[in-house]
Amino acid sequence: MTLHRRQFLAQLTGLCTTLGLSRFGSAAPARPPRVLLRSSWQTVNIGDVAHSPGVMRLLYDHMPGVEVTLWPGNIGNGVEEMLRRNFPQLVIAKTAAARRKAFEDCDFLLHGSGPYLVAQKHVAEWREKTGKPYGIYGITLSRVDDQARSLINDAAFIYFRDTISLAFAKEAGLACPVMEFGPDGAFAMDCRNDAAAEKFLEQHNLEDGRFLVVIPRLRYTPYWLIKKNRPLDQERHAVNEKLKESDHAKVREAVVAFVRQTGMKVLLCPEDETHMQIGREMILGRLPDDVRKQTVWRENFWLPDEAVSTYRRALALLSMDMHSPIMAVGNGTPAIHCRFEEQTSKGQMWNDIGLGDWLFDLDKEDDGSGITREVLKFAAAPQMARSRVAEAMQFVRQRQEATMAELRTHLPAKG
Repeated sequence: MTLHRRQFLAQLTGLCTTLGLSRFGSAAPARPPRVLLRSSWQTVNIGDVAHSPGVMRLLYDHMPGVEVTLWPGNIGNGVEEMLRRNFPQLVIAKTAAARRKAFEDCDFLLHGSGPYLVAQKHVAEWREKTGKPYGIYGITLSRVDDQARSLINDAAFIYFRDTISLAFAKEAGLACPVMEFGPDGAFAMDCRNDAAAEKFLEQHNLEDGRFLVVIPRLRYTPYWLIKKNRPLDQERHAVNEKLKESDHAKVREAVVAFVRQTGMKVLLCPEDETHMQIGREMILGRLPDDVRKQTVWRENFWLPDEAVSTYRRALALLSMDMHSPIMAVGNGTPAIHCRFEEQTSKGQMWNDIGLGDWLFDLDKEDDGSGITREVLKFAAAPQMARSRVAEAMQFVRQRQEATMAELRTHLPAKG
């Protein structure tokens, strides 16, 4: 890449900072390294919310004293308040002026986890205006245009949250110096709201370790129901309508067996804002009466801190979406993920971390018998299941440490 004069000066300034020199050769004031985190894509899905606090936790834990600035897409609906409660030292660049200051002050841009290179144009802006290093953390990749190729090749590193994406990058001839598997940032999401979780569980007589969390979803998220000015996508809506019964029937089969054979309860809850209605229609409303009486339907959306506190208290989790299983396993609770073709390859990460027998492809399952079998194993041997989770998380944490170690090599030493 040809350096513009502005980029050259920015890199020279960064070098002087690293060496403890000012432009005039005198000692520069010592300061901690500064990272600009580009993340927080939307708030309608608690998985998208969880990416940011997960990566923040890794940054703060592995680099004590680091100064983190969040460049968010959306932190409304209570998300900003949750972040500030858990990370009071966090700087949030919500305005153009704050982002300009972040470009001047920060040493490194870190693109957070997501389904692709979500903030591609903003990474390009950072490269063009600052010439400072940047990295890409825990994404899925299944396509690459010329700009994305250039950005990835110029990155200090790119970590893929599933090995299918890593294989794609290699086959596509991408040439970033560090291209490896790196877990989704949400694995490190540990924000909690125990008071809210305990209040809800008590109200519905859900005992710790004696309920199964179940999360539904359609093949395509019907954003036209929750986002203003988003028109109905007739093609995707047709796919949803065609497959929603056969998909959810397999999950319902496991729910019925779980309740009848264990006597425990089920909590039906959301990962995105459309799941409350889907859960009521496709699971709760189609259960036998005896099972429905043992099923609690959460009718209101929530933030991931309350979700995490709830998942920690569950026996296990059965989800048709991906990030609740990630948050559950990240907090010690066994989780099954049911995927299908319309999702990205992110489900592969269950194989990658050693939990492949808890991953079910609904396009290949004739019925819910395999899902039912694994759910009942959780009830029969809960400690064995949690030991499996601990083993998987040991590998995840090893990879997290390696990714943070790599990031540290691109930051100035703390003064």
